Amino acid sequence: MADFMHVDLPGSRFEQVDLTGSELRAVGLSNSQFLGVDLTGAVMKGVDLVNVEIRGDVEGLTINGVDIGPLVEAELNRRYPERAKMRPADPRGFREAWDILERLWSGTVVRSRGLDPARLYESVNGEWSFIETLRHLVFVTDSWVRRAILGDPSPWDPLDLPWDEMPDIAGVPHDREVRPPLGTVLELRQDRMSTVRRLLETLDDATLAGDTEPIEGPGWPEPRRYRVRQCLLAVLNEEWEHRLYAERDLDVLERGVTPT
Repeated sequence: MADFMHVDLPGSRFEQVDLTGSELRAVGLSNSQFLGVDLTGAVMKGVDLVNVEIRGDVEGLTINGVDIGPLVEAELNRRYPERAKMRPADPRGFREAWDILERLWSGTVVRSRGLDPARLYESVNGEWSFIETLRHLVFVTDSWVRRAILGDPSPWDPLDLPWDEMPDIAGVPHDREVRPPLGTVLELRQDRMSTVRRLLETLDDATLAGDTEPIEGPGWPEPRRYRVRQCLLAVLNEEWEHRLYAERDLDVLERGVTPT
């Protein structure tokens, strides 16, 4: 336990710090950035939320007595009608969702090929580059499909890219400096997307409702059983959200704007 009272800490950096159960009273957090932060169960009273941007999983968020989660979901589904299909309930729905993702990602990849290849390594506003986004989705498939569902304890390719805040785990690649050609990454990505397609083609109700076999060995996700549906929903969510991020950043790169 530590007390910070009447202390000036502007510009401080807290990384992989556990502040669970902490109390922040009369604290200035303007212009701060929260990346990969868990705020589950947080209570904020007397706060000023002006010009604040929040991106993440929003569930059970009450502002001034109003649960805004359903409002956010409804608005996002209005903007992106196919988004609602990313929460399927049966095997047929999962196959339909994957059809949608394959089609949408195909268009995004075609769009990326219209840029100078060097721009695909550029970060926009501190986010992953286009190449890094593709590498992360390979990691997602390797983790939730090849490791969790198919039972390979160490399925990762050297180009896999976990999320930035993930602690180092022996055997799990985490190289942000490598610059593989787009063609190499797309070939790897296509292999993993085909793996998902083959799995979904044989998916039945019993398998979807059941658990995976216990995962063995260190890695992500952590060694234990998981619901098959949970694993597949994680893949759909990552595929959907990261394509939107990629499209947003391609807008910037196509305008010839220098990323910040």
